[in-house]
Amino acid sequence: MTADLLTASAADLAGRMAAREVSAREVVDAHLDRIAATDGDGTGDADVHAFLAVVADTARRHADDVDQRRVTGRDLGPLAGVPLALKDLFTMRGAPTTVGSRILDGWVPPYDATVTERLRAADVIVLGKTNMDEFAMGSSTENSAFGPTRNPWDLGRVPGGSSGGSAAAVAACQAPLAVGTDTGGSIRQPAALCGLVGGKPTYGTVSRYGMVAFASSLDQAGPLARTVTDAALLQSVLMGHDPRDSTSIDEAAVGQPYPDLLATLDDGVDGLTIGVVTELRGEGYEPAVLAAFENSIQRFEALGATIVEVSLPHASYGLPAYYLVAPSEASSNLARFDGVRYGLRVDAPTAEEMNAATRGQGFGPEVRRRIMIGTHALSSGYYDAFYAQASKVRRLIAQDFASAFDTVDVLVSPTSPTVAFPLGDKTADPLAMYLNDVATVPASLAGVPAVSVPNGVDGAGLPIGLQVMGPLLGDDRCYRVARALEADLDLDPIARGPHALAAPA
Repeated sequence: MTADLLTASAADLAGRMAAREVSAREVVDAHLDRIAATDGDGTGDADVHAFLAVVADTARRHADDVDQRRVTGRDLGPLAGVPLALKDLFTMRGAPTTVGSRILDGWVPPYDATVTERLRAADVIVLGKTNMDEFAMGSSTENSAFGPTRNPWDLGRVPGGSSGGSAAAVAACQAPLAVGTDTGGSIRQPAALCGLVGGKPTYGTVSRYGMVAFASSLDQAGPLARTVTDAALLQSVLMGHDPRDSTSIDEAAVGQPYPDLLATLDDGVDGLTIGVVTELRGEGYEPAVLAAFENSIQRFEALGATIVEVSLPHASYGLPAYYLVAPSEASSNLARFDGVRYGLRVDAPTAEEMNAATRGQGFGPEVRRRIMIGTHALSSGYYDAFYAQASKVRRLIAQDFASAFDTVDVLVSPTSPTVAFPLGDKTADPLAMYLNDVATVPASLAGVPAVSVPNGVDGAGLPIGLQVMGPLLGDDRCYRVARALEADLDLDPIARGPHALAAPA
């Protein structure tokens, strides 16, 4: 029974709870036991270390409340009672929010993020806060101040980042759902490396209120799940206008409703035109990744889609543009962590020395690196040469996407150029680490939705992902195409690689 609860999809669990075949408390307890058995504290080679904090008592109380309201006939949401892992940059009353950084170690926020509120309102049960690259800056979850997370498919490899803890929790059957954030690929890349579905919604459809900021014009929360249906269900819960976020899309103001992610989910790709992005497949991509991608294109064509080659001529400039825009915004956003208002404070004789000592000890090397890059790019005499130029490139990339969607329904590419790489393999080479984002940053810069869906495994049994990108507010198209590939491949979402964590017993 326990193994069955741990390996079931979120949709299946919700259905079984609605039918009173199993209680929310039983489902939550099974996952809490799984976390206790497999997560560890990060010091052991067999520790997944997906979680930084587990809120077991809160989760059990919420589950009991759901069960009681179900007994009394109260209306409950489609995911009521389903457990979830929440990335540790969303504020949550009564639980620490560290953002993977020593500078916020021990901080317990007095309010909920909008994402947290929407999960509570939908009666999704938050099990705890997950590990992440510090301030979401990284592609491997090795930049966490609290130790790395390991990939459940191969515990000697990274789960991707920065939402690696959220991805690993789902892949390890510690939770059927997770919420991550995607600034330049931080949901999609971990999804690809952990054999999951991960969605980056259209920018502005999920509120950023209460989400600790990295790069405000890029950050977007989204789902991680083992199936496309589960990811679509969770994203549907997260989406909605929020007046507390000035970038939140107001449907009335734009004259276009938020997409219904479930209405066309199983409509297939027959009659759709799928564009293959020329610039996002080639040098630097592993042969197995390219082979899996070409196989998926053939499958789409066999399913009735029209396949065309599409150029995004400025996509090749996406990576350098991103690594100027994002650090610049980070430099501004992280100025608030000064040792005065909250978080770590390292005392010193003067306020200036205290501020420098606090930030020097509180921030890790990657965060300090990006703050310095961003501060330089915004400084007098360099703003026009760096940040302003990068912003112009960003606008050209957005125009490339808009032009492409005049002729195609969606665009596709590999999600990541490689499969999961060994822990420590790229930590000494920041540029090599940044290249993990080469296929994901263009969609982030354009603000368009994108979904990564499992696309087979390489010769060592490590997962490969395919990325589907849609027009603004075309999230439903992304999920529809991802679902078609998922159904055609019929992969086992609980499959494990040769050196992986033992499957639930």
